[in-house]
Amino acid sequence: MVVELNSLQTQTPAHFPGDSFAIRLAPLSLDEVYALADDSANGAIVVMSGMVRDNTEGRSVTCLEYQAYEPMAIRVFQHIAAQIRQTWSDVTHVIIHHRVGKLSVGEISVLVAVGCPHRTEAFEACKFAIDTLKHNAPIWKKEHWADGSTSWVSIGACEQPGESC
Repeated sequence: MVVELNSLQTQTPAHFPGDSFAIRLAPLSLDEVYALADDSANGAIVVMSGMVRDNTEGRSVTCLEYQAYEPMAIRVFQHIAAQIRQTWSDVTHVIIHHRVGKLSVGEISVLVAVGCPHRTEAFEACKFAIDTLKHNAPIWKKEHWADGSTSWVSIGACEQPGESC
C-alpha cells in the first residue's frame, strides 16, 4: 500500500508525540534513532539503516547525492506513520530520518525505527515504512559513477520491475 501524493495536500495526519521525522544535512545517528524509538512498552525496536553502497547493477559508485522537497517529505513521513498505526495499532514510535547532500560510500542515507510490543509487527511496520518512503517521498538521488558520469534516480524508479532502489 502506498500513499497517493495528491492526498497529502488536504490531509494532515494526527501527530504522535513519540514520533520523529527529519531531513538532515548532518550525518544520521543510529544511537539517536534507537533512543527516540525506545519505550518501556516495547518488546522490540526494529531499525533499518540504508547506506551508500559501492556499486549499482554492476557499476562502481563513488558517492551519492540526495535532494529533497523537505516540507512534502516530512508530510509523507507523517502519513506513513499514520498508515502504520492503522495497520499495527500497538506501535509506540515511528522514527524516519533521511539525509540530504553528498554522501560517501558507507555513510547512512536513511534510518527508520519502529518500536512495538511485539517483534513481528515491528518488523512488518518497519518494512512498510521504508518501502512506502522509497515510492512516495520527494527525495531524489544522483549516483556518481567511477567513470566520472552521473545519473539521477527518479522517485518512480522504485516502482519499476528490476530496479534496485
